[in-house]
Amino acid sequence: MSRAVSRPQSLAERIYAQLKDDIFEFRLMPGDRFSEGEVAERVAASRTPVRQALHRLQREGFLEVHFRSGWQVRPLDFAHFDELYELRVVLELEAVRRLCQRPNDEQPAALQALERTWLVRKEAQLQDGAAVSRLDEAFHCQLLEAAGNREMARVHREVSEKIRILRRLDFTQAQRIELTYAEHGQILEAIQTRRLEEAQQLLKSHIEVSQAEVHSITLHKLYGARQRVQPMPE
Repeated sequence: MSRAVSRPQSLAERIYAQLKDDIFEFRLMPGDRFSEGEVAERVAASRTPVRQALHRLQREGFLEVHFRSGWQVRPLDFAHFDELYELRVVLELEAVRRLCQRPNDEQPAALQALERTWLVRKEAQLQDGAAVSRLDEAFHCQLLEAAGNREMARVHREVSEKIRILRRLDFTQAQRIELTYAEHGQILEAIQTRRLEEAQQLLKSHIEVSQAEVHSITLHKLYGARQRVQPMPE
């Protein structure tokens, strides 16, 4: 009985992971349309787990559903992403201000956890891009949590989810992984010693460089993907 109940969920998870990878790798292009039936046929599954996977991707902002015309990969709107990055900078700079102005004897647990992750020797640094991408997002979210305003932290998490599809591309290059460790370490050290202006400038520059990198990588990947002519990968 338990095996019969768990199987559809595990199948939905597999379909979800496969479709998400297709979106992230631009095998499913921004703007591509498809039906539940096409996905079900491709993955050799019934529509129930397919629908579960599609709705999960919709909730995460990767897909849109249109009445009568089926599903669509959400088009990339760079102007919208720029607005989200701008909001992210505002929130994180305020978090740094609060952290630098905290009492000298106060050390938030979230900040201590970040130091244990990022202030490490080179041989202890992770090299897997996907893992570093997750840690990077956690770094910025935990800065907001350490600052102590739950509503600011909530809004920041929502922004982070919306830009994840682009942001993770920053960690497809080894040099960006190494720079991320160095830059995060510098930001944390500036916060530790209450050097507010330096900490804010380091953080702002770190985000802006990453934003420029993911724009460039995304455009390059889109150009390469457009050389392929198959809307639904086989």
